[in-house]
Amino acid sequence: MSTATPAIACAPHAPLPPPPLPDASTRWAIFLDVDGTLLDFADDPLAVRPDAALLELLHALHRRLDGALALVSGRELADLDRLFDASRWAAAGLHGLQLRHVGGNRRDFAVAPAQQAHMRDVAHTLAARFDGVQLEDKHAAIALHCRRAPAQLPALHEAAIAVMTHLPGYELQPGNLVLEFKPAGMNKGRAVLELLQRTPFAGRQPVYLGDDLTDEHAFASINARDGLSVRIGMREPSLAAFTLPGPAAAEAWLTRVLDALTHGAPIHARLPEGDPTRQS
Repeated sequence: MSTATPAIACAPHAPLPPPPLPDASTRWAIFLDVDGTLLDFADDPLAVRPDAALLELLHALHRRLDGALALVSGRELADLDRLFDASRWAAAGLHGLQLRHVGGNRRDFAVAPAQQAHMRDVAHTLAARFDGVQLEDKHAAIALHCRRAPAQLPALHEAAIAVMTHLPGYELQPGNLVLEFKPAGMNKGRAVLELLQRTPFAGRQPVYLGDDLTDEHAFASINARDGLSVRIGMREPSLAAFTLPGPAAAEAWLTRVLDALTHGAPIHARLPEGDPTRQS
């Protein structure tokens, strides 16, 4: 059985600082998780939509960075494109199983049809055993959400670990009130490194915002590249070097990043009193 969580030290951590702002000469490449980072969680992931202000901000940042902004999500690419009108952007879907470069070149992590069919049967059977557990079918992967029934998570997790012995080639990815069956061998950290090899990301300092266990792989990759790893929320422990308290603060900080890239700002500019990206 394989699980998809990187090793994280459990020693107490000092409070993380908020991330700095860039100066006008900074060449950043920004990678953004979606659920829990840009968007608040909801019982039904398919019912969530970004508002007009967030869409405008992300498209303005994408232009300002000459395309060096990518969404890196557990959602499918088609879902990301639907939500963010981002079909021309580089992006990673299904934790990197789907990846699209600028220019439209795409690669998909291949899974044997028989293995995929078996995984789907196992996941559907497992979900039916637990009242309130919602199944999200992503075709190559399946997520079982416990947001409507959080008390079911421990028993569901135990049962999922047990069935993994019958799913060669797959791994179990825990998340925020969710367990996901996904093909082994790919994660968000590897996807980010793949994107960093090509224009317009190559040669830039990487910045990654994410909230969940699935983002820890990306934090590890970003830290190894001397980038900025930013945890959204208060989940501990984490490999991230910086933190913001939630999606609203992440949007506020990204707004300040856009302003700094456009008009210039000291790299360690102080955040004003009352700014939601300040830590108390």
